[in-house]
Amino acid sequence: MFKKLRTVIYNVPDLQQAKDWYSKLTGVQPYFDEAFYVGFDLNGCELGLHPQDETVTPGNQTVSHWAVDDIENCVKQLAAQGAKVLYDTSEVGGGIKVATVIDPWGNAVGLIEGA
Repeated sequence: MFKKLRTVIYNVPDLQQAKDWYSKLTGVQPYFDEAFYVGFDLNGCELGLHPQDETVTPGNQTVSHWAVDDIENCVKQLAAQGAKVLYDTSEVGGGIKVATVIDPWGNAVGLIEGA
């Protein structure tokens, strides 16, 4: 089901401050910079910054997104194995779909399909 680790997303309370900090730390400017998400390409892996919201709790501040081929089927398989859907599959632009489930131990597991 999981093909490769593709994206790690950090939920942050101050998106601008985090963007500045990671830009300085990595020496890389974001390739995607919007109020709802900032993305850096770091040698083919994405470091994403997401504004923290009410769904963020200790244990799911960081979400690693695994590349998959059929995200809807993967969400169904994970739910059948006891995972709880935190964010159902949604299109985020450019043909990219994402979803996040919580495994039986409280870990956030992200899935990403496309691009």
